[in-house]
Amino acid sequence: MSRLFDNMIIVVMLLAVCLPAEAQSEGSSARGGRDSWTSVYEYCRDSIYRVRNPQGKLDAIRENNTNAGISLTNESQLPDLEYRSKMKDTLQILDIYGRQTFLMKAVRDDETGEMLANEVLDAAVVSARFRNVAERNGKVAIRFDILVPHSMMDNKWQLRFDPDLYILDDSVRLAPVIITGEGYRKAQLRGYQQYERFLSRIVSDTTAFINIRQLELFIERNIPQLYAFKKDSSEVSDELFYSYYGISEAKAVEHYTNKLARKRNHYRMLMKQRMYEKYVKAPIVTEGIRLDTVLVDMNGDFTYCYSQQIDTRPKLRKVDIVLSGAIYEQEKKLYSIPRGEPLSFYISSVSMFADQTERYLTKVVERKVSASASYDIVFQVAKADVRSDLAGNAEEIGNIKQQLVSLIGNEVFELDSIRVTATASPEGKYRQNEKLSQRRSESVSKYFRSWMRHYRDSLESARGFSVDENGRMVKESVPEIAFQSDIYAENWKGLDELVGTDVNLSEEDKRNYYSLAEIEDSDDRESRMKQQAYYKYLKDELYPKLRTVSFDFYLHRKSMAKDTVHTTVLDTVYMQGVEAIRERDYEVALMLLAPYQDYNTAVAYVALDRNRSALDILSKCEQTAQVNYLLALLYSRLGDETKAVQHYMTSCSQDQSFVHRGNLDPEISALIALYGLNKREDEDIY
Repeated sequence: MSRLFDNMIIVVMLLAVCLPAEAQSEGSSARGGRDSWTSVYEYCRDSIYRVRNPQGKLDAIRENNTNAGISLTNESQLPDLEYRSKMKDTLQILDIYGRQTFLMKAVRDDETGEMLANEVLDAAVVSARFRNVAERNGKVAIRFDILVPHSMMDNKWQLRFDPDLYILDDSVRLAPVIITGEGYRKAQLRGYQQYERFLSRIVSDTTAFINIRQLELFIERNIPQLYAFKKDSSEVSDELFYSYYGISEAKAVEHYTNKLARKRNHYRMLMKQRMYEKYVKAPIVTEGIRLDTVLVDMNGDFTYCYSQQIDTRPKLRKVDIVLSGAIYEQEKKLYSIPRGEPLSFYISSVSMFADQTERYLTKVVERKVSASASYDIVFQVAKADVRSDLAGNAEEIGNIKQQLVSLIGNEVFELDSIRVTATASPEGKYRQNEKLSQRRSESVSKYFRSWMRHYRDSLESARGFSVDENGRMVKESVPEIAFQSDIYAENWKGLDELVGTDVNLSEEDKRNYYSLAEIEDSDDRESRMKQQAYYKYLKDELYPKLRTVSFDFYLHRKSMAKDTVHTTVLDTVYMQGVEAIRERDYEVALMLLAPYQDYNTAVAYVALDRNRSALDILSKCEQTAQVNYLLALLYSRLGDETKAVQHYMTSCSQDQSFVHRGNLDPEISALIALYGLNKREDEDIY
């Protein structure tokens, strides 16, 4: 083997003319031909050694600090910027004074500083470590290239790369990229083949272990009558088998079963997982990875364009990508690839364009106001007395008292009067229900009027006396509240609603009920309903819900003399929409702001990439610096670079801060680079 190796060295030396420049430079030593050929010999020997010995290649990776890396994807390859290839070489625009200005694809000459027309060539590798990316619809798409030098790859290796995403205080491991050598994959497949051979030895049919021929001979010789059943399709029961020979079929089968073979087969089944781990040392993973490719030719560098979409969140301004990985030979990790320098993506968002100026509405404030509440007070049949001992009444009466206390003690409103309305169910005659409702209404009014009188007296005692402007002692009084009684004899409207939403009544029952509801005479209507099968359900379950007492509270504002006052109040709905833009919840923002169709509505449209809708609104707005910049953004998206550049230049003239802002949005930064805009801060931007 050593001799063969030396012969290979001699052959390579004879082909020294094919050596790379670094080898030839090593061989051109000033010490003479001998030393020169010695250097060539050593170089060739080391090169061949590395090819023959992967460990030598691994040592070379360590010595040279060979590493994979990540870089920014070439912008010209991004799908959302393809329209740039159709851009004009020269643009004619108007400045803010109406003067014509011509812009061309240009670069600055390093020696003269002069802007020269030039055809822009796409770079193969972008060396910058950061890029500005735009948020669209609450999401950001980041793209980067994973670069792997050919010297890091080997036929027997698998390279596994793990991109880590750092976002605010969190880190997320993205789907890995796996590069597999052809020899590595062949070894994987061999492991699967060995495991498949092992599985093929496992017998799934348990009857295979039965010596059928011996069993048949036994039956034929000893039980010929039973053996005769073999020739027809009749089923032989275990009882019949037992009656002929005194043993069960199961025992006979067990006797003629190869127990040793069955035991071996059972053992193989138990060993399946262990044998899988033995043969398949490096499983082929297909789920949860971004790329798994087999490289046959290892002579070139490898590049993979990685694209990841992330959801934005409040305060998110930057995300970092860091690449790490390892080299494997089957299950053994040979080398941990060190973590590289981070790649940063700065996120530009249109949320900063939201106008946070408070918006107000003109509101008419009425001096007199009213409020209503309904309570379920239970009465005895045909009775009107308010009794707290009946089911549920104690809690409902307590709720009413609590409501009255809160209204009496209200600092803004003064309680003037209360109207009490009692309702009854349709059961019985209308005249009787009308009188019953009246009595119940008066009874409730009397009950709470009496309670409020005692409450007012105790409240006045607690307040005591005060001194008026003349220095006299005045007892503080609580005004008496007037009660009015009203009736709503039969609550048919409430019954209609209950029937419509009830889940226990059939559709046929409901249709029948609503057909009867058209009868004008309530007594006739109720009488006809009694004849229906569903009436008992109405009476027992729905009628009790109709016996309610409602309270209407009438109040006035204490500090207000006029009947109406016009005032301005903050438009809370609009401001919630603006806040939703700042929080980057653009769908909610648009839902709240859509009725206004103003500047902030357009900002929400821009964020959601609904460019035509945003353009319709912004075209009608005052042409401020912010509006012009957003128009430039929209026209750039729509492919009209002339208007895009003109609006951008105008926005920069109105507000110099947009010179820097333009570099944050890819749509604008592409125009800046393409037409040489804003190249020097000390010269006019035109």
